[in-house]
Amino acid sequence: MSRERPSTGDQTTGSTFDAVAWDEADLADAVFVDCGFTDAAFSSANLAGSRFQRCRFARPTFAHADLREARFEDCILSDAATQQGANFAFARLDESQFERCDLTHARFEAADLYAAAFTDCRLLGARFPRARFHRAFGRRHLRAAVEFHDCDLTLADLSAVSLPGCDLARSILREADLSGADLEGAILTGADLFQASLDGARLAGADLRGAEVSGLDLRRLASYEHLRIRADQQYRLLDAMGLDVHPD
Repeated sequence: MSRERPSTGDQTTGSTFDAVAWDEADLADAVFVDCGFTDAAFSSANLAGSRFQRCRFARPTFAHADLREARFEDCILSDAATQQGANFAFARLDESQFERCDLTHARFEAADLYAAAFTDCRLLGARFPRARFHRAFGRRHLRAAVEFHDCDLTLADLSAVSLPGCDLARSILREADLSGADLEGAILTGADLFQASLDGARLAGADLRGAEVSGLDLRRLASYEHLRIRADQQYRLLDAMGLDVHPD
């Protein structure tokens, strides 16, 4: 077991850290490979540009941490025994990358996630209240950007998030809470929206071609103009509205 704190740019391999308090530590560009962390506190730490490969975290907190351009690959950030995930509340995660990571029950409350990318990640029950996916360009122009590729967001709380034009292709959103979400122009091709809550969601211009849309009632949406679907999906949408559809 190790308690020695690395410094900026250091590489640490095969170490375990138990109940370390690295709050406000400067670990920019640090690299951790095959490391284990239990009850580790990174609150307000500088982890910009850091990299974690095949690391295991049990109950970590990254609250208020700077994780801009950080990268997590093949990491487990969830404790199955306590069903407690990583705490990223108020963290700066702009342009961060998560690849093949377990983020079950992770908390991203009020986190900055502009241009963050999640690929093939497990985000069951993850929560994103007041998370920000925008960046201001000029005084009046806000641009949203985030990617969730092939992610499992079953039971995730994405209510009221603003994700216009963002990419959620092939993600599983079963029973996720997307009520009041702005998904106008979003890419949802091949996504699974079975029993997702979309009351008051905005889907105008969104691309749902190949998505699982059984039970999606267009009447409960705030907008759906120019929604893109395939011809074979229209019957499921009409059926959800109570129409008796006869293809012949």
